[in-house]
Amino acid sequence: MTSDPADLTAADHLDAAREMTAANRPYLAHLLAEEAARRTTDPATAAGICASFPDPTTTGKD
Repeated sequence: MTSDPADLTAADHLDAAREMTAANRPYLAHLLAEEAARRTTDPATAAGICASFPDPTTTGKD
């Protein structure tokens, strides 16, 4: 792991998003996934990442 956040890759952010999901921290997972998507060059992959970690503040439970 690097000490400079600018050196982190999309994969690093995606791994961290998965860890936050496992730790029941959905909003942090969402933010990390958004950053992973921004660092991804393929739009379809970026959309898939965002869809996998939706914003918990906009996904209500009925």
